Amino acid sequence: METLDLLGQWKRTHHCNELRAEHVGQEVTLMGWVLRRRDHGGVIFIDLRDREGITQVVFEPEINPETHAHAHKLRAEYCIAIKGRVRRRPEGMENPKLPTGEIEVEAKELRILNASKTPPWPLDEDVEVSEVHRLKYRYLDLRRPQMMEALRFRHQVARLARNFLDEKGFVEVETPFLTKSTPEGARDYLVPSRLYPGKFYALPQSPQLFKQILMVAGVDRYYQIVRCFRDEDLRADRQPEFTQLDLEMSFITEQDIMELLEELVRLIFRETLGIELEKPFPVLSYHEAMDKYGTDRPDLRFGLELVALTDIFRETKFKVFAQVIQKGGIIKGLCVPADFSRKELDDLTALANELGAKGLAWIKVREENELQSPIVKFFSKEEVAELLNTLKPEPGSTIFFVADQPSVVNEVLAELRVELAKRLGLIPEGVFKPCWVVDFPLVEWDEEEGRFVAMHHPFTSPKEEDLDLLEENPPAVRSRAYDLVLNGIEVGGGSIRIHRSDIQQRVFKLLKISPEEAQEKFGFLLEALEYGAPPHGGFAFGFDRLVMLMLGRKSIRDVIAFPKTQRAQCLLTGAPAPVTMTQLTELHLLPGWDLDKEKKK
Repeated sequence: METLDLLGQWKRTHHCNELRAEHVGQEVTLMGWVLRRRDHGGVIFIDLRDREGITQVVFEPEINPETHAHAHKLRAEYCIAIKGRVRRRPEGMENPKLPTGEIEVEAKELRILNASKTPPWPLDEDVEVSEVHRLKYRYLDLRRPQMMEALRFRHQVARLARNFLDEKGFVEVETPFLTKSTPEGARDYLVPSRLYPGKFYALPQSPQLFKQILMVAGVDRYYQIVRCFRDEDLRADRQPEFTQLDLEMSFITEQDIMELLEELVRLIFRETLGIELEKPFPVLSYHEAMDKYGTDRPDLRFGLELVALTDIFRETKFKVFAQVIQKGGIIKGLCVPADFSRKELDDLTALANELGAKGLAWIKVREENELQSPIVKFFSKEEVAELLNTLKPEPGSTIFFVADQPSVVNEVLAELRVELAKRLGLIPEGVFKPCWVVDFPLVEWDEEEGRFVAMHHPFTSPKEEDLDLLEENPPAVRSRAYDLVLNGIEVGGGSIRIHRSDIQQRVFKLLKISPEEAQEKFGFLLEALEYGAPPHGGFAFGFDRLVMLMLGRKSIRDVIAFPKTQRAQCLLTGAPAPVTMTQLTELHLLPGWDLDKEKKK
């Protein structure tokens, strides 16, 4: 009977990326997977791969005929172990692309630890593979160097963060996964209780409430690399479960937290990528970011700032602009150092329409400030002069205009700005430009719900100087929140929290959360705040997103070991999946429900 203990007394001596010229003559034992096999006139070569790299192994009939005959069975992705002697590759046969390219291992013994079916795609080639295949056969996808690199890079970032925070006096504390549902934003994932019929746990969207309670408890400095769960509607590049680097501190200000995080981020970039980020990071107010870039997630790697033009056209005879201004709208321009064909202008106009604009006006700037556009004839000489003085366009430039309500103007021009930068090659590769965005409005109006909602979350503290505006002029209240933006993507955010129960109650009232609802959802927090809660604040990094940006990957799914699809499915395991009637009965859930029937009701 064949033994399952194929290793026996064999012990791996080296990984497949360790051997160099100085190891020539040594007897070694290597283990891994066959990446590729080549038969050269009786001599068999294989590239043996493990997580560290590749070593070439040679099977020659003169060395050991039995081992050589056994090697004929080898195919891609067979898991094997070999014993042999390190030798130099023949002169002219070295491979400078491999760290082990000067040597090869002359195989004396071979053990096939496990055979492999033919992989659904060749792992030895850099080929495009559909995401469906990659996620279904994730164990094979993870064997590829770029995926293994992502996992190890992710580990390195986590280790650096842990060591840094340990040195800064933080304590790592685990917070519960089974907690109470307190929906205020995304939907909760609910877990039915078997012991308490009709009651449910919720998986946490973040450790927010527990980390605040840890501050009340006197932990002072907390952190955690934690899984979070949000049952969000399907959106590109979002995951129902994701990882945060979460922290909270007591007796601090916004500046304290921002300085600490800058130090951490610079350390991570320096130690992993060898990149020194600027110091300090630029700080933009929310309104400054919206004015210049149309978004609170500005990409600072290139210029193309937006310019307010409403005042120039305040008395214009151009009806389109005049009507917008009369309705409380605004006009903004974007001056781009490039000329565009009529087709390109039509394509950009179509893009603006898709984003919600009614149109996209443009002017081409020729030599000596000669302007070419269907709308120029409607402008007065004074308007043209002031426009040119404000934008200072170079000959060959194109000026784009959007006139509409502020939200539409900002969204359209923000997207257009990035799209044009991509088309014109204005975004430098391998450059990272972080910035802080601060002074966000505390609340924003939600038309659908007919009430103010928190721009970040309802536990964010208003600025003390704006407290009197809470009831009088809510949109004018600024929060003590701060977001960290990197290359146009928010990688994390935080705020100073409300640490007094009376102020928390005022904010709840503004958000139309009744005292009864507040007590039901957050009563434990409100009570905790009445027991000497210290001033405190914190931050959470989107860990997956940060690693994705640093590695230049296109999707967070490329830096997560076992991600879900855009439809929140696990193609590897088949989750979500049906459960048995017995399980439903034990959980006191009504079995036999019909989703299609429920939708028709």
